[in-house]
Amino acid sequence: MITVENVSKSFWSRTGNVVALDNVSLDVTAGAALGVVGPADSGKSTLARCVSLQERPDTGVVRLDGLNTATLDTRRLRATRRQIGFVTGETQLFKQRTAAGNIALPLEQSGVDGPSRRTRVGRLLDLIGMTDKAAVYPDDLTDGQRRRVAIARALVGEPAVLLADDPTADLDTDGTAGVLAVLDRARAELGVTLLVATQDNSVVRRICDDVALLDAGRLVEHGNLFELLRSPDSRALDALLPAIDGNAGLPGCGQDRVADVVLVGFAAVGALLPEAASRFGVQVSVLGGGLTRLGETPVARFRIGLKGERTDGTLAWMADRGAIVHQPLAGPQGVAA
Repeated sequence: MITVENVSKSFWSRTGNVVALDNVSLDVTAGAALGVVGPADSGKSTLARCVSLQERPDTGVVRLDGLNTATLDTRRLRATRRQIGFVTGETQLFKQRTAAGNIALPLEQSGVDGPSRRTRVGRLLDLIGMTDKAAVYPDDLTDGQRRRVAIARALVGEPAVLLADDPTADLDTDGTAGVLAVLDRARAELGVTLLVATQDNSVVRRICDDVALLDAGRLVEHGNLFELLRSPDSRALDALLPAIDGNAGLPGCGQDRVADVVLVGFAAVGALLPEAASRFGVQVSVLGGGLTRLGETPVARFRIGLKGERTDGTLAWMADRGAIVHQPLAGPQGVAA
Protein backbone atom coordinates (compact mmCIF):
# COMPACT_ATOMS: atom_id res chain seq x y z
CA MET A 1 0.00 0.00 0.00
CA ILE A 2 1.25 3.47 -0.96
CA THR A 3 -0.23 6.34 1.04
CA VAL A 4 0.42 9.96 0.11
CA GLU A 5 -0.74 12.33 2.86
CA ASN A 6 -0.96 16.09 2.27
CA VAL A 7 2.24 16.19 0.23
CA SER A 8 3.50 19.54 -1.04
CA LYS A 9 6.67 20.26 -2.97
CA SER A 10 8.07 23.51 -4.37
CA PHE A 11 11.11 24.44 -6.43
CA TRP A 12 12.90 27.71 -7.05
CA SER A 13 13.35 28.85 -10.62
CA ARG A 14 14.45 32.05 -12.32
CA THR A 15 10.84 33.20 -12.24
CA GLY A 16 10.44 32.50 -8.52
CA ASN A 17 8.91 29.76 -6.41
CA VAL A 18 7.11 27.03 -8.40
CA VAL A 19 4.58 24.88 -6.55
CA ALA A 20 4.87 21.41 -8.10
CA LEU A 21 2.58 19.62 -5.63
CA ASP A 22 -0.06 21.29 -3.48
CA ASN A 23 -1.43 19.24 -0.57
CA VAL A 24 -1.85 16.00 -2.53
CA SER A 25 -3.36 12.95 -0.80
CA LEU A 26 -4.10 9.56 -2.36
CA ASP A 27 -3.80 5.81 -1.77
CA VAL A 28 -2.57 3.06 -4.07
CA THR A 29 -3.66 -0.42 -3.01
CA ALA A 30 -1.01 -3.15 -3.03
CA GLY A 31 -0.95 -4.84 -6.44
CA ALA A 32 -2.97 -2.10 -8.15
CA ALA A 33 -1.97 0.04 -11.12
CA LEU A 34 -2.50 3.79 -10.82
CA GLY A 35 -2.19 6.14 -13.78
CA VAL A 36 -1.25 9.70 -12.85
CA VAL A 37 -2.35 12.03 -15.65
CA GLY A 38 -2.57 15.73 -16.31
CA PRO A 39 -1.23 18.47 -18.56
CA ALA A 40 2.45 19.37 -18.79
CA ASP A 41 3.87 20.78 -15.54
CA SER A 42 0.93 19.50 -13.53
CA GLY A 43 3.17 17.72 -11.00
CA LYS A 44 3.06 14.14 -12.31
CA SER A 45 6.82 13.58 -12.41
CA THR A 46 7.32 15.28 -9.04
CA LEU A 47 4.75 12.99 -7.45
CA ALA A 48 6.47 9.94 -8.96
CA ARG A 49 9.84 11.13 -7.63
CA CYS A 50 8.44 11.78 -4.16
CA VAL A 51 6.80 8.35 -3.98
CA SER A 52 9.99 6.68 -5.24
CA LEU A 53 11.95 8.61 -2.58
CA GLN A 54 14.07 10.36 -5.21
CA GLU A 55 12.74 13.64 -3.75
CA ARG A 56 11.69 14.58 -0.23
CA PRO A 57 8.41 16.50 0.04
CA ASP A 58 8.50 19.90 1.73
CA THR A 59 5.50 18.93 3.84
CA GLY A 60 3.36 15.86 4.15
CA VAL A 61 4.18 12.17 4.33
CA VAL A 62 4.70 9.26 1.93
CA ARG A 63 4.01 5.91 3.60
CA LEU A 64 4.96 2.53 2.15
CA ASP A 65 3.01 -0.28 3.85
CA GLY A 66 2.54 2.05 6.80
CA LEU A 67 6.21 3.05 7.05
CA ASN A 68 6.63 6.80 7.45
CA THR A 69 9.47 7.50 5.02
CA ALA A 70 9.94 11.02 6.41
CA THR A 71 11.46 9.54 9.58
CA LEU A 72 14.12 7.45 7.81
CA ASP A 73 17.79 8.23 8.29
CA THR A 74 20.16 8.04 5.32
CA ARG A 75 20.99 4.35 5.74
CA ARG A 76 17.37 3.23 6.10
CA LEU A 77 16.33 5.53 3.27
CA ARG A 78 18.79 3.80 0.91
CA ALA A 79 17.49 0.40 2.03
CA THR A 80 13.88 1.43 1.46
CA ARG A 81 14.67 2.81 -2.00
CA ARG A 82 15.82 -0.67 -2.99
CA GLN A 83 12.23 -1.84 -2.49
CA ILE A 84 11.11 0.62 -5.18
CA GLY A 85 11.88 0.31 -8.88
CA PHE A 86 12.07 3.59 -10.79
CA VAL A 87 12.23 4.02 -14.55
CA THR A 88 11.81 7.07 -16.79
CA GLY A 89 11.30 7.72 -20.46
CA GLU A 90 14.91 8.88 -20.69
CA THR A 91 16.57 5.49 -21.00
CA GLN A 92 20.14 5.52 -19.71
CA LEU A 93 21.82 2.21 -20.46
CA PHE A 94 25.55 1.62 -20.44
CA LYS A 95 26.64 1.29 -24.06
CA GLN A 96 29.58 -0.94 -23.20
CA ARG A 97 27.29 -3.49 -21.52
CA THR A 98 24.97 -5.96 -23.21
CA ALA A 99 21.24 -6.05 -22.45
CA ALA A 100 21.89 -8.79 -19.87
CA GLY A 101 24.83 -6.85 -18.44
CA ASN A 102 22.72 -3.72 -17.97
CA ILE A 103 20.03 -5.69 -16.16
CA ALA A 104 22.61 -7.39 -13.94
CA LEU A 105 24.38 -4.19 -12.89
CA PRO A 106 22.37 -3.46 -9.69
CA LEU A 107 22.93 -7.04 -8.55
CA GLU A 108 26.66 -6.75 -9.11
CA GLN A 109 26.71 -3.53 -7.10
CA SER A 110 24.85 -5.30 -4.27
CA GLY A 111 27.28 -8.21 -4.24
CA VAL A 112 24.83 -10.89 -5.47
CA ASP A 113 26.70 -14.01 -6.56
CA GLY A 114 27.04 -14.98 -10.22
CA PRO A 115 24.61 -17.94 -10.36
CA SER A 116 21.87 -15.93 -8.61
CA ARG A 117 22.48 -12.99 -10.95
CA ARG A 118 22.19 -15.17 -14.03
CA THR A 119 18.96 -16.74 -12.76
CA ARG A 120 17.30 -13.39 -12.05
CA VAL A 121 18.48 -11.79 -15.28
CA GLY A 122 17.28 -14.78 -17.29
CA ARG A 123 13.83 -14.56 -15.76
CA LEU A 124 13.57 -10.86 -16.53
CA LEU A 125 14.80 -11.28 -20.10
CA ASP A 126 11.96 -13.75 -20.53
CA LEU A 127 9.51 -11.33 -18.90
CA ILE A 128 10.41 -8.55 -21.33
CA GLY A 129 10.48 -10.92 -24.31
CA MET A 130 14.16 -10.39 -25.08
CA THR A 131 15.89 -13.65 -24.24
CA ASP A 132 17.30 -13.70 -27.76
CA LYS A 133 18.76 -10.20 -27.24
CA ALA A 134 20.72 -10.97 -24.06
CA ALA A 135 24.12 -10.46 -25.71
CA VAL A 136 23.10 -7.45 -27.82
CA TYR A 137 24.45 -3.98 -27.00
CA PRO A 138 22.12 -0.96 -26.60
CA ASP A 139 23.15 0.70 -29.87
CA ASP A 140 21.82 -2.34 -31.74
CA LEU A 141 18.44 -2.30 -29.99
CA THR A 142 15.35 -0.31 -30.90
CA ASP A 143 14.15 2.50 -28.65
CA GLY A 144 11.35 0.29 -27.37
CA GLN A 145 13.73 -2.57 -26.63
CA ARG A 146 16.07 -0.26 -24.71
CA ARG A 147 13.12 0.95 -22.67
CA ARG A 148 12.16 -2.64 -21.87
CA VAL A 149 15.71 -3.39 -20.72
CA ALA A 150 15.55 -0.34 -18.43
CA ILE A 151 12.32 -1.66 -16.90
CA ALA A 152 13.93 -5.06 -16.35
CA ARG A 153 16.89 -3.38 -14.62
CA ALA A 154 14.45 -1.52 -12.35
CA LEU A 155 12.81 -4.86 -11.48
CA VAL A 156 15.95 -6.93 -10.94
CA GLY A 157 16.09 -6.12 -7.22
CA GLU A 158 12.58 -7.59 -6.83
CA PRO A 159 10.94 -4.34 -5.67
CA ALA A 160 7.42 -4.27 -4.29
CA VAL A 161 6.66 -1.00 -6.12
CA LEU A 162 7.50 0.13 -9.65
CA LEU A 163 7.32 3.84 -10.52
CA ALA A 164 7.32 4.61 -14.24
CA ASP A 165 7.66 8.26 -15.25
CA ASP A 166 6.47 8.77 -18.84
CA PRO A 167 7.65 5.27 -19.85
CA THR A 168 6.35 5.47 -23.45
CA ALA A 169 7.64 8.97 -24.27
CA ASP A 170 8.72 9.33 -27.92
CA LEU A 171 8.13 5.66 -28.76
CA ASP A 172 6.39 4.48 -31.90
CA THR A 173 3.28 2.28 -31.79
CA ASP A 174 5.19 -1.01 -31.61
CA GLY A 175 7.57 0.32 -28.97
CA THR A 176 4.70 1.60 -26.84
CA ALA A 177 2.84 -1.72 -27.10
CA GLY A 178 5.97 -3.61 -26.02
CA VAL A 179 6.56 -1.40 -22.98
CA LEU A 180 2.93 -1.60 -21.85
CA ALA A 181 2.95 -5.38 -22.22
CA VAL A 182 6.03 -5.55 -19.98
CA LEU A 183 4.50 -3.29 -17.33
CA ASP A 184 1.31 -5.35 -17.38
CA ARG A 185 3.25 -8.61 -17.05
CA ALA A 186 5.35 -7.20 -14.21
CA ARG A 187 2.23 -6.47 -12.26
CA ALA A 188 0.52 -9.78 -13.08
CA GLU A 189 3.51 -12.10 -12.69
CA LEU A 190 5.67 -10.33 -10.13
CA GLY A 191 2.87 -8.72 -8.10
CA VAL A 192 4.39 -5.24 -8.13
CA THR A 193 2.30 -2.20 -7.31
CA LEU A 194 2.47 0.08 -10.33
CA LEU A 195 2.34 3.87 -10.48
CA VAL A 196 2.63 5.35 -13.97
CA ALA A 197 2.91 9.10 -14.60
CA THR A 198 2.00 9.81 -18.21
CA GLN A 199 0.49 12.24 -20.69
CA ASP A 200 -0.54 9.33 -22.92
CA ASN A 201 -4.14 8.36 -22.20
CA SER A 202 -3.70 5.04 -24.01
CA VAL A 203 -1.33 3.96 -21.22
CA VAL A 204 -4.07 4.39 -18.62
CA ARG A 205 -6.68 2.69 -20.79
CA ARG A 206 -4.40 -0.29 -21.40
CA ILE A 207 -2.92 -1.15 -17.99
CA CYS A 208 -4.43 0.90 -15.13
CA ASP A 209 -7.23 0.20 -12.65
CA ASP A 210 -7.26 3.66 -11.11
CA VAL A 211 -6.53 7.18 -12.27
CA ALA A 212 -5.39 10.36 -10.52
CA LEU A 213 -5.72 13.67 -12.35
CA LEU A 214 -3.35 16.48 -11.38
CA ASP A 215 -3.63 20.08 -12.50
CA ALA A 216 -1.25 22.83 -11.38
CA GLY A 217 0.01 20.57 -8.60
CA ARG A 218 -3.41 19.83 -7.15
CA LEU A 219 -5.25 16.52 -7.15
CA VAL A 220 -8.42 17.18 -9.12
CA GLU A 221 -9.78 13.65 -9.25
CA HIS A 222 -8.86 10.16 -8.04
CA GLY A 223 -10.70 6.88 -8.32
CA ASN A 224 -11.33 3.57 -10.01
CA LEU A 225 -11.86 3.86 -13.76
CA PHE A 226 -15.10 1.90 -13.82
CA GLU A 227 -16.51 3.75 -10.82
CA LEU A 228 -15.70 7.10 -12.43
CA LEU A 229 -17.66 6.04 -15.51
CA ARG A 230 -20.79 6.86 -13.55
CA SER A 231 -19.76 10.47 -13.01
CA PRO A 232 -20.86 12.71 -15.89
CA ASP A 233 -18.42 15.39 -14.69
CA SER A 234 -15.31 13.19 -14.53
CA ARG A 235 -12.52 15.09 -16.30
CA ALA A 236 -10.25 12.06 -16.30
CA LEU A 237 -12.81 9.78 -17.92
CA ASP A 238 -13.83 12.47 -20.37
CA ALA A 239 -10.28 12.35 -21.71
CA LEU A 240 -10.14 8.53 -21.75
CA LEU A 241 -13.45 7.83 -23.49
CA PRO A 242 -14.21 8.54 -27.17
CA ALA A 243 -14.94 12.20 -27.82
CA ILE A 244 -18.41 13.42 -28.74
CA ASP A 245 -18.92 16.39 -31.03
CA GLY A 246 -20.55 19.08 -28.93
CA ASN A 247 -22.86 19.98 -31.81
CA ALA A 248 -24.25 16.46 -32.16
CA GLY A 249 -27.88 16.26 -31.16
CA LEU A 250 -28.56 19.99 -30.78
CA PRO A 251 -32.21 21.08 -30.70
CA GLY A 252 -33.71 20.83 -34.13
CA CYS A 253 -31.88 17.62 -35.03
CA GLY A 254 -35.17 15.80 -35.58
CA GLN A 255 -35.01 13.60 -32.46
CA ASP A 256 -37.58 13.34 -29.69
CA ARG A 257 -34.88 12.69 -27.12
CA VAL A 258 -31.08 12.96 -27.08
CA ALA A 259 -28.90 11.42 -24.36
CA ASP A 260 -25.34 10.30 -23.74
CA VAL A 261 -24.92 6.65 -22.79
CA VAL A 262 -21.91 4.65 -21.62
CA LEU A 263 -22.04 0.90 -22.28
CA VAL A 264 -19.64 -1.49 -20.54
CA GLY A 265 -18.86 -5.06 -21.59
CA PHE A 266 -19.22 -7.15 -24.72
CA ALA A 267 -22.95 -7.84 -24.31
CA ALA A 268 -23.96 -4.24 -23.64
CA VAL A 269 -21.81 -2.76 -26.40
CA GLY A 270 -22.99 -5.28 -28.97
CA ALA A 271 -26.67 -5.72 -28.25
CA LEU A 272 -28.24 -3.23 -25.84
CA LEU A 273 -29.14 -0.45 -28.29
CA PRO A 274 -30.78 -2.66 -30.95
CA GLU A 275 -32.60 -4.67 -28.27
CA ALA A 276 -33.94 -1.48 -26.68
CA ALA A 277 -35.15 -0.19 -30.06
CA SER A 278 -36.92 -3.45 -30.82
CA ARG A 279 -38.48 -3.87 -27.38
CA PHE A 280 -39.93 -0.34 -27.17
CA GLY A 281 -40.65 0.29 -30.84
CA VAL A 282 -38.46 3.38 -31.02
CA GLN A 283 -35.83 4.44 -33.51
CA VAL A 284 -32.36 4.71 -31.92
CA SER A 285 -29.65 6.55 -33.85
CA VAL A 286 -25.99 6.97 -32.87
CA LEU A 287 -25.18 10.67 -33.32
CA GLY A 288 -21.60 10.63 -32.05
CA GLY A 289 -19.01 8.92 -29.89
CA GLY A 290 -17.27 5.61 -30.34
CA LEU A 291 -15.76 2.49 -28.81
CA THR A 292 -12.58 1.93 -26.77
CA ARG A 293 -11.27 -0.51 -24.18
CA LEU A 294 -10.37 -0.16 -20.53
CA GLY A 295 -7.98 -3.05 -20.03
CA GLU A 296 -9.68 -5.94 -21.79
CA THR A 297 -13.19 -4.57 -21.31
CA PRO A 298 -14.91 -2.84 -24.24
CA VAL A 299 -16.48 0.49 -23.31
CA ALA A 300 -18.61 2.63 -25.62
CA ARG A 301 -19.66 6.23 -25.18
CA PHE A 302 -22.39 7.28 -27.58
CA ARG A 303 -24.66 10.23 -28.01
CA ILE A 304 -27.92 8.71 -29.14
CA GLY A 305 -31.09 10.15 -30.59
CA LEU A 306 -34.46 8.48 -29.97
CA LYS A 307 -37.70 8.90 -31.92
CA GLY A 308 -40.98 7.40 -30.77
CA GLU A 309 -43.57 7.49 -28.04
CA ARG A 310 -41.66 5.46 -25.43
CA THR A 311 -38.28 7.18 -25.31
CA ASP A 312 -38.35 7.69 -21.52
CA GLY A 313 -39.12 4.03 -20.96
CA THR A 314 -36.36 3.05 -23.37
CA LEU A 315 -33.73 5.00 -21.42
CA ALA A 316 -34.98 3.69 -18.08
CA TRP A 317 -34.87 0.10 -19.36
CA MET A 318 -31.32 0.60 -20.63
CA ALA A 319 -30.26 2.03 -17.25
CA ASP A 320 -31.77 -0.97 -15.44
CA ARG A 321 -29.57 -3.22 -17.58
CA GLY A 322 -26.35 -1.47 -16.76
CA ALA A 323 -26.18 1.38 -19.25
CA ILE A 324 -24.98 4.64 -17.73
CA VAL A 325 -27.28 7.37 -19.01
CA HIS A 326 -26.20 11.02 -18.78
CA GLN A 327 -27.24 14.44 -19.94
CA PRO A 328 -30.69 14.37 -21.45
CA LEU A 329 -30.24 17.11 -24.04
CA ALA A 330 -33.56 17.54 -25.77
CA GLY A 331 -37.25 16.86 -25.22
CA PRO A 332 -38.91 16.14 -21.85
CA GLN A 333 -36.91 15.52 -18.69
CA GLY A 334 -35.31 12.08 -18.98
CA VAL A 335 -33.51 9.54 -16.90
CA ALA A 336 -30.06 9.84 -15.39
CA ALA A 337 -28.66 6.64 -13.93
